[in-house]
Amino acid sequence: MRLDDSRTPAVEADPGRRFGSSRGDRHRLILDRYRLERRLGAGGFGVVWLAFDEKLEREVAVKVVEREGDGPVPERTVREARVAARLNHPGIVALYELGEDEDAVYLVSELVHGRTLGELAHAGALSDRDVARIGAALCDALAHAHDRKVIHRDVKPQNVIVAADPAVGAGFAKLADFGVAYLGAADPLTRTGDVVGTLAYMAPEQAEGARVTAAADVYALALTLYEAWTGSNPVRGPSPAATARRLGRRMPSMAAYRPDLPRDLCAWIDAALDPVPERRPKLSTLREALREAAPELADSGGLREPETLQRLGIPRTTDERTRVLEDVLSGGRSRDLLTRAGAGLSAGGLALAGLETLGPHPRFSPAAAAAAVAIVVALLPRLGWLLGAAGFVAWLGWELRDGTALVVGAALVAAPVLAPRVRRGWSVPALAPLLGAAGLGPFYPAIAGFASTALRRAGLAAAGYVWLCCAELLTSDRLLFGPPVDAAARAAWARSLPGAASDALLPLASSPVLVGAAVWAAAAAVLPLVVRGRSLALDIAGAVVWGALLTGAHRAVAELAGSHIHGTDARGAAAGAALGALAAVAARAWGLWRRAGEPAQFP
Repeated sequence: MRLDDSRTPAVEADPGRRFGSSRGDRHRLILDRYRLERRLGAGGFGVVWLAFDEKLEREVAVKVVEREGDGPVPERTVREARVAARLNHPGIVALYELGEDEDAVYLVSELVHGRTLGELAHAGALSDRDVARIGAALCDALAHAHDRKVIHRDVKPQNVIVAADPAVGAGFAKLADFGVAYLGAADPLTRTGDVVGTLAYMAPEQAEGARVTAAADVYALALTLYEAWTGSNPVRGPSPAATARRLGRRMPSMAAYRPDLPRDLCAWIDAALDPVPERRPKLSTLREALREAAPELADSGGLREPETLQRLGIPRTTDERTRVLEDVLSGGRSRDLLTRAGAGLSAGGLALAGLETLGPHPRFSPAAAAAAVAIVVALLPRLGWLLGAAGFVAWLGWELRDGTALVVGAALVAAPVLAPRVRRGWSVPALAPLLGAAGLGPFYPAIAGFASTALRRAGLAAAGYVWLCCAELLTSDRLLFGPPVDAAARAAWARSLPGAASDALLPLASSPVLVGAAVWAAAAAVLPLVVRGRSLALDIAGAVVWGALLTGAHRAVAELAGSHIHGTDARGAAAGAALGALAAVAARAWGLWRRAGEPAQFP
């Protein structure tokens, strides 16, 4: 039985005789072709050397496993070689040869220049996006192994090598050490009751000695990613006994440690750490969750930055063209291009609508100006949007010489102020007045609820509410509660900026109706918490409660506003909330169906 608490013990060598302890081993030729050059490390099952293959003239890694007297080849070494014969994947360290002589057994494998995931995490060299990319690559590698009836059983940070210079997207992260892998039902080397692997990353059923399935690797991978993102392994205790007592307990949600990470991502990691193996998601589902979350994750301070590589002493030879191709192959760059294009098109459309409706017909081509805004925003989302908004407000002020520019500017500034991190979605609040015109204003919090974090959801929803209120001032129409009763119509302040401030914006700012911004912000922030995609029945129940509370909150705001509004309720409160709840459930169901490859897969 092999059972350790995450660290492989060093080999205790007898100086002068055993491999890895004597300087005389250096430059030694083994198997008539591999020249040992530099010792890379040691573990409980051998010493690893960097060696040079004199036949093929390439560097390789050689694990030296010493014989115990005249005994047979160690069981673990044979297992690792048998597994390697089944696997051929860029995300798995390739084994080239198994050889032996009278002194030792040799496993000759691919040499991967890089660092282990554990080393990089300890050095603080991984961005959140790096961890997601590593996780997706490991999902691919493990899926390849599982297709060939191989269960790794020892996935942990020390067995994941992150390549310093991946070959055009292939092998960004490589899984190593299949020495305790399970080779399917016919494996004679593992019996029920055997416990092999690393205790701090072991699935509960594996620790109990039961036959393991692919779900055990899903658990270990999720725990490895959990640790990389949070900085701690909740299973590991101060001693092996303490660690063993924690096995099988439900862990704290990853969102409790990292509330800034996308809620969906945290939910899938939590699901993969379920003590019951049948309730864990498939590798394909986890992989899609990681790939979808990656573009939303922070990328600063990670492996993409030369400063990080220089600090770790990792050479990087991949040029920019290779990195672009790597991004395309991994799906990251294509998603980035799509989101940029979406941001540009929405900003351009908003500019065109404003030029055509809010002022006199411009002396330039509105279509050409809108296209320019779209291109600049697509290239520089934050700066381009701010420049476009400032230019539009300046044009309004110059052309109209009235307070319209002030009210429009108040609406435009709400997005970057209230939702600064949603820079590619600053045009989304324009949907709120459009929905209000259709009598479905309360549907908008459900749209804002798709943002990745609670703060982004709340900010985007509050900005949409401000846009809707400003649209009511400009049109004097009732889109939700209607403009405040003491706000003058646009014609009254059309001649004066101070008039717009005193007769439009001040009555709005002092009206209790602005409490609705907090209602929308709260509704958007909590929506992913009540419609989580874990159970269709629970999602429907949560959506019903969410819709009912949102409808009731609008009625409460109307009662609070009282004489400050013309009506007695919010326009479309019940219909908008109901459709928003329905859309949230439908979106979750669709996402889960697409990830799992079949309908009704709710882990």
